Amino acid sequence: MAEIMMCEPFELYNLLNQCSCGVSRMSELNYLCLIDACETEDYSMSHIITAKNAKMDSDGSFFLRGGVEVDSMQHVVVYDSNTSCLQEQGRAVGCARALAKVSLCPVQIVRGGFQRFSALYPFLRTEKILYAVMEVENLKTYPVEIIAGLLYMGDEKQHMDSSILKDLKISAVISISQSDILESIKWNQTTINIPVADSVKSDLYSSFERICSLIGSHINMGSRVLIVSRNGRSRCSAVAIAFLMQHLKYTLEEAWKYMLKCKPSMRPNTGFLQQLSDWERHTRGNKKTDISQPYF
Repeated sequence: MAEIMMCEPFELYNLLNQCSCGVSRMSELNYLCLIDACETEDYSMSHIITAKNAKMDSDGSFFLRGGVEVDSMQHVVVYDSNTSCLQEQGRAVGCARALAKVSLCPVQIVRGGFQRFSALYPFLRTEKILYAVMEVENLKTYPVEIIAGLLYMGDEKQHMDSSILKDLKISAVISISQSDILESIKWNQTTINIPVADSVKSDLYSSFERICSLIGSHINMGSRVLIVSRNGRSRCSAVAIAFLMQHLKYTLEEAWKYMLKCKPSMRPNTGFLQQLSDWERHTRGNKKTDISQPYF
């Protein structure tokens, strides 16, 4: 039987907003099994995008329709109206127990359920039940959330989408890019451009102090910051890692593993990795992390 655990709303948000080669990962058949355990009437009124409703039979047992192969899924997430802990005997816990019997991965229950998730991310709720394959492939993906409600990381395309910036209530954008396109975008956000190429020879280290100070000054006031680079994988993730190391006092290894949970495809180039190792020595007094380990 698989483990049952709680997950925070931002963790589900990040799962919903992963993409591969510009296509939402939600289109992958074995990526995410998202189950709404609310009453069918409530599900029909509104639910989290792509969620399937779990039915309850006459014996009070949950079952899924549509041939969902839970045992092949990489992620299994369930929610009800407002369950907040595993000790509650609500519909989410009952459904999670049924799923755990067939799942090979942990079954996660969203803390606070639909009420909390939809309050934080109202733009990810819907009444739509059936999706064509092309609709799922073309789902809009938002920047991933690094620090809940404060720090986000994405790509140029997301920065140029005014609806994304509005939905996330972004106040400031830190652009690590040489692109002139970003400099021409004028929304209501403060945009700071740090022109650094995505090259192993580029110097990002000398900008870490300034960037971390800029991010910190905004989030300390409760403002939301978006870090972007062209593809949202190398430069912006290096900056996000540097900030976590300074702001949360993480080692490089701790920050790296945390970032992989937020965005598994993130990958600072080898030059930036070495600079992050130097940044660890600067922020921690000595190097704590062996960057020769295979997961780097």
